[in-house]
Amino acid sequence: MEEFKVIDNYLMIRLPDEIDHHKSVDISAKADRYILSKKVGNIVFDFERTTFMDSSGIGIILGRYKKISCFGGKVYAINTDNRIRRILLMSGLQNIVEIMATENRGGQDDRNS
Repeated sequence: MEEFKVIDNYLMIRLPDEIDHHKSVDISAKADRYILSKKVGNIVFDFERTTFMDSSGIGIILGRYKKISCFGGKVYAINTDNRIRRILLMSGLQNIVEIMATENRGGQDDRNS
């Protein structure tokens, strides 16, 4: 189950273990409500528990980026394992999302990948 928390000007979204089409619709809708009602300026996607993500996960990130960037906000991805990081890089999301270094998640340090 995903979790949403507002910390200062950031919406922290702790994503579930699996992100597929069915979960992505709910996550996107909840995130949009937080963006509009809490007036957050940035979004942090926390992938600590995520072991599977299909293309709908890319859609979640891209859609929230489009909304938050209109207000000058930024999007971050944290705690990505090698598989999730590879999906983000292959999709080109590193051009719009800051993928933060994570210590030894998935067997290697982000700075070496």
